Amino acid sequence: MMVSKHFFSLLVTVLALGVQCSSPVQPNTKWKNIPFPEDNPLTEAKIAFGKELFFDKRLSAGNQISCASCHQPEKAFTDGLTKSRGVDGRMAMRNAPSIFNSAYFKSYMYDGEVKTLEEQVLVPLQDHREMAGSMKEIIRKLAGDKTYQKQAHIIFNRDLDAYVITRAISSYERSLVSRNSRFDQYQSGKKDVLKANELAGWKLFSEKLYCVKCHSGIDFTNYSVVSNGLYTSYGSDQGRYRINGLEQERGTFKVPGLRNVSLTAPYMHDGSIQTLREVILHYASGGKNFPNKSTVIKPFLLTESEISQLESFFKSLTDTSSYQAD
Repeated sequence: MMVSKHFFSLLVTVLALGVQCSSPVQPNTKWKNIPFPEDNPLTEAKIAFGKELFFDKRLSAGNQISCASCHQPEKAFTDGLTKSRGVDGRMAMRNAPSIFNSAYFKSYMYDGEVKTLEEQVLVPLQDHREMAGSMKEIIRKLAGDKTYQKQAHIIFNRDLDAYVITRAISSYERSLVSRNSRFDQYQSGKKDVLKANELAGWKLFSEKLYCVKCHSGIDFTNYSVVSNGLYTSYGSDQGRYRINGLEQERGTFKVPGLRNVSLTAPYMHDGSIQTLREVILHYASGGKNFPNKSTVIKPFLLTESEISQLESFFKSLTDTSSYQAD
């Protein structure tokens, strides 16, 4: 197993959080269509509490950054950087992905290794390149916050601890749904909401090209972990290979969803591609010659007009209304 000491420590912490505690507050019907674990039903109070924690810099070493520092609402919960900056300006391992629609994800992180949002919350909190904290220290700092302690007791019937923090933050993240773009409205029957070039881009995406073989479903991802031929050699970040040490997983990363993609530049796991046009051209080239590159990826020809149509279609996937209405 090629699992780092940090990742092993994370797994130990995750296992320690396995004790369940039923919330005395019943879930609100407003969230009935959003999936959640049996031990963490969505409630208005829990989501509001999670939002406070999400924006609280005390969760990081030296109280320098919060979750929202790398997941900024105005950038569809990304940060616009090639790679995020953690405490003391440290560079994170990868580009910050959007957390919109994370309630529906089947896996998390670019390795696709983490299976629940509750577990995912722990990763940036404890990563020395990001928030560089420890749950013990975070709880110590927040123990004297009477408001937080009161909320923990009302919502979870227990003192503020790792269970409370991970369940509250993950609940807030689950509430961030982005499925009312103009493209969604078109799909629901409002055929006049998309312009001709956007429709042309959708037809290119779904019919002419191979895009939907990986970017399928309502969130435009099949959650597979593959190589898109970004490099001929992946240097220090070998993708999922670092988890299992399997040669066939070298240079493989989880297929990202495409919702709000026009707001989340730069692109790829390392933020190495700056624009949607460059992304399109990468796939049109067929990618680099890499042994594990997906067999789906093959070169194709596009006119300038077709590139513009694809860009227009991607912009039609934008919807940040659930946060703006908050």
